[in-house]
Amino acid sequence: MRRVIALYLPTFPTDQLRRKNAGKPPRESPLVAVAQDGSRRIIASADDAARRAKLRTGMTVAHAQTLVPNLISEPSNPADDEAALVRLGYWCTRYSPLVTPAPPDSIFIDVAGSSHLFKGEVALLNDLKTRVSRAGLAVRAAIADTPGCAWSVARFGNAGIVEPGRVSDALGSLPVAALRLADATIDSLRDVGIERIAQLATKPRASLQTRFGSEVLLRLDQALGAVSEVMTALIPPEVPRTTLKFMEPVGDPEDLTRITGDLVLRLMRDLEVRGVGARRLDLVRVDNIAQAVRIGTSKPNREVKHLTKLLCERLVLVDPGFGIEEATLTASWVEALTEHQTVGAHIEGAGEEVDIAQLVDTLRIRLGSDKVFKLAPVESEMPERCVQRIAPTEGASAPWPDDLPRPPRLLSPPVLIQAVAEIPDAPPALFIWGGHRHRVVKADGPERIHGEWWVSEKEIMAQRDYYRVENDAGERFWLFRDAPAQDGGQWWLHGLGEA
Repeated sequence: MRRVIALYLPTFPTDQLRRKNAGKPPRESPLVAVAQDGSRRIIASADDAARRAKLRTGMTVAHAQTLVPNLISEPSNPADDEAALVRLGYWCTRYSPLVTPAPPDSIFIDVAGSSHLFKGEVALLNDLKTRVSRAGLAVRAAIADTPGCAWSVARFGNAGIVEPGRVSDALGSLPVAALRLADATIDSLRDVGIERIAQLATKPRASLQTRFGSEVLLRLDQALGAVSEVMTALIPPEVPRTTLKFMEPVGDPEDLTRITGDLVLRLMRDLEVRGVGARRLDLVRVDNIAQAVRIGTSKPNREVKHLTKLLCERLVLVDPGFGIEEATLTASWVEALTEHQTVGAHIEGAGEEVDIAQLVDTLRIRLGSDKVFKLAPVESEMPERCVQRIAPTEGASAPWPDDLPRPPRLLSPPVLIQAVAEIPDAPPALFIWGGHRHRVVKADGPERIHGEWWVSEKEIMAQRDYYRVENDAGERFWLFRDAPAQDGGQWWLHGLGEA
């Protein structure tokens, strides 16, 4: 299934003018881009401040200046704007290999095969909008199953994520202008009382085609996914890539696996000549509809077997349909690689250093990038702050202490429990947790821990007395009291297992 982002830049021409002029004029001042239409000068694009002042595209500059006497205007340059949109499209390939600019103010990005590298669609969309906004561009964006639906929601709906299979629900209440129809067609539909897409979808198709032409039905079917929309993706000319074309369409899974291996072998030979390794690979299926899968590696890599295996793990996302006619493999991110990586088991022998990068790559593909990490120590006495997550291939900045007994499982956050001690400052004799009463038969402690004074004023007074206890069933727990008994301290369960 396709998942397409429509990136909508509502004031792209005027945003470009401000970028060229170092942010001037300020956004509070109305700014328009002006084009020549015969003997008239008309507004080709207006920013938000100009629109709030009732200025619109197509209005003459003379009329606009009567409404806004201090109006700032600059010559429109559609060719420069389109070139800038293409450059932004190349930048968007960081999110997917399938990026298609749609001048004058939109970009389509198919992220079905790459969203897993960004921790899902929500995180990807937020990252995209944040980065584009930081560049000084007004932006709206939506994700949907079809380019048409994403385009419609980005412009006329509540820009965001349309859940898979919910295209009809998202489109129904939108105006017919959301179908990318010509202005004359939109006016004709409104003349007969058709203003919403839901109304249009209930009309007889034959009469719609007779009265309004085939464009209306085509755009409706494309938005709903009944007709696939072919989009030509940008391919940076300098990016290493290799392509295979087939005399007959290919659809068998075994054939696709073999073809993937052939593509990887060819591309790795090219990368070896260049002295680089792949950090990211994009496998693109090209025929009547483009689809792509993306994999990333933790280190530069040229191991054919390993990279083929990673790509084959993602082939389930490619729908071969009636067969694939062409496939392209692109190394969209490469880095210098001067040494061959070690191939073998991920088990360290005596005096050996094992490269776990391939194991990390495989786990990331199967589990997700956010679920593969390494734990490193942090200089903190508080147990919940003495560990941090780092990249699995990154070395720890400090060694783990050998004389710090801790249970194998910490609860986050600690769980408040009821406990009873024989004397105020003694370990608990019993405690209740999870609806069960645990009678303590052995206890060791206390280990007193203070919070770091430099973190906050509250932490200056933080004090915990930890006890390692064992119940009559042989189960072990790590408990603490957050204040002395005479001060009304409460008991908490913080860890389970051997300490």
